[in-house]
Amino acid sequence: MPDGFDGYFWLLLTLPPLLFLQPRLHRELQALFLLLTRRADVALILFALLFLPGVLLHELSHYLMAKLLFVPTGRFSIFPRDLKNGMLQLGYVETAKTGLLREFFIGIAPLLAGGALVAYAGLARLSLGALWPALATGNLPALLDGLAALPSQPDFWLWFYLTAAVSATMMPSASDRRVWLPLGLLLAAALGLALYLGAGAWLAALAPRLNDAFRAVAIVFAVAAAVQAALLLPLFLLRLALSEITGMEVRRSR
Repeated sequence: MPDGFDGYFWLLLTLPPLLFLQPRLHRELQALFLLLTRRADVALILFALLFLPGVLLHELSHYLMAKLLFVPTGRFSIFPRDLKNGMLQLGYVETAKTGLLREFFIGIAPLLAGGALVAYAGLARLSLGALWPALATGNLPALLDGLAALPSQPDFWLWFYLTAAVSATMMPSASDRRVWLPLGLLLAAALGLALYLGAGAWLAALAPRLNDAFRAVAIVFAVAAAVQAALLLPLFLLRLALSEITGMEVRRSR
């Protein structure tokens, strides 16, 4: 791998697991609550309460970013509702129509705010960064020892819960991403024009800073994916056990 490009590599490596894990974690929890309560409305309330810190941060970051960019806002909600397409919306903030750039920053605000909290909780409070040398070198005994020592961290379960709740709700929704494609095409065109006009040396000097930023984002995604992966298998096994005990099976609606 060329020097100075490892951040791009780690970002591409850590994003797919997070995108894979998050919807499956949501589905397992919804199915588990439905099996426990046998009432869809109660299961929905429990699911919403579990992720309330993440939903509150998600919608509040939309709202505050809109205010910072002088975009008018309407209704604000952190209560879940079923959409016509069968999807579950945990919360929403109504904002006025605005330009591509401001809409981009409003849409990405939950990822910025949630990523900052996940990075702080995962690295400063849970010390997950200390596991990286053992993981990178394949030192399994050291990795297992590090994992076993994690619960001894002060307030471990509180920070683990906050990391799980926020990381599972910080990714921008489809509506948050609606301007990404046109904005990306505009940026690509601007980059091509800059290269054509001879800005290659300036862009090359900027690359290391961009690489550092990608490294930081990759660390956040890795922490989030690790926490969600630690939860997914136990939840999956518990859901299977409850299905066997109750004789009920939760099927996904298409």
